[in-house]
Amino acid sequence: MTAVNRQILLASRPSGEPGADNFKLVEAPLSEPGPGQVLVRNHYLSLDPYMRGRMNEGKSYAQPQPLNEVMIGGTVGEVVASRNEHFQVGDKVVGMGGWQEYQLVDASQRGVLQKVDTTHVPLSAYLGAVGMPGVTAWYGLVKIIAPKAGETVVVSAASGAVGGAVGQLAKVRGARVVGIAGGADKCRYVVDELGFDACIDYKEHRDLKSLSGALKTACPEGVDGYFENVGGMILDAVMLRANAFSRVAMCGMIAGYNGEPIPMAAPQLILVNRMKIEGFIVSEHMELWPEALKELGTLVATGRLKYRESVAQGLENAPEAFLGLLKGRNFGKQLVKLI
Repeated sequence: MTAVNRQILLASRPSGEPGADNFKLVEAPLSEPGPGQVLVRNHYLSLDPYMRGRMNEGKSYAQPQPLNEVMIGGTVGEVVASRNEHFQVGDKVVGMGGWQEYQLVDASQRGVLQKVDTTHVPLSAYLGAVGMPGVTAWYGLVKIIAPKAGETVVVSAASGAVGGAVGQLAKVRGARVVGIAGGADKCRYVVDELGFDACIDYKEHRDLKSLSGALKTACPEGVDGYFENVGGMILDAVMLRANAFSRVAMCGMIAGYNGEPIPMAAPQLILVNRMKIEGFIVSEHMELWPEALKELGTLVATGRLKYRESVAQGLENAPEAFLGLLKGRNFGKQLVKLI
C-alpha cells in the first residue's frame, strides 16, 4: 500500500468568482489505523454547489471551510485497513472523507462512516440519487412542497443531481412537472429520459417577460410548488405564475454564490398569493434520512429513478471540475473518480 495520501486544501478565500489558485494539491504521510480507527481508500468524491458557500468567511448555515485544510466533501470508498470490530477490510462505505485519496477516521463515532450495499445500487449512486442530493430532493418535495396528484411542480437546475430527483419523485406522486435548465441538450434529457412533462431552456429566455411567458405556456394551470436551486430572475418568473397557497422549497441560490446581489422583483406576491416559502438544510433532518433513502434506493434499484453522472478522473482535476460545476458545465451529478 502506498505511504502517501494526496489531498487538496483550500489555500485562499475567493473574492468573487473562485479560481484554481484558491486550491493547493499536497502530499501527506499515510498512517496505519489506531484502536477503533478505519482507513478508507476513497473511490469517488462528490462535488456540490454548497461547497462554494463554505469557501467564504462570512456567516452562513455552516462553518466556513478552514484555510490550509482538506476541502470538505462526501466520499464513497472501500475499507483497506481496520482496527474497528464493526468494519472489515473490503466493506464499501460512505462518509465525508473530503478531497483526498484516503481517509483515516475514528469509526466509533456514530454516523462518521456508513456501510452500503452495492448489490443493486452502484457505489457512486450513494453520492447522488441515493445520497445527500437525493435526500435533499426528497425532503424539499415531500415535506415542504407536498404535491397533490394533478398539481404543477416547477424545478430549477432540473438536469442536476437534486433537480432531476425532485422531478421524478414528483411524477411518482402524480404531479405535472416542469423543469428549467440551461441548453437544449439538458432540456431534452429532462423530458426524454427523466420523464418531466416539459422543460424550459433559460438560455433562450434572457429577460423576465420572456421567461415568464414560457412558464405560462408550460404551466397553463399555474404553479403550485417550486423547488428553488437558483434564485434571481428565475424565482421572479415563477412567482409571477404562482397560484394561491403555492409552496416554495428554498434549497439553493446559486445566482448569488459569488457575492452578487439577489433582488426580488415582486415580493408582494408572497402576500397576494399566500405563498409558503421555506428554506431547509437537509443535514438538520437526519431522523428522516432512513425513510428517504429507503424510497430512493428502491426506485434506483428498480430503474424507476434515473440519473446521470459527470465524472472527472483524478484528484488533481477536482478544482477544475468544481469550477465547471458552478458554471453549469456538468450534466447530472458531478463526481471525481479517485482510483
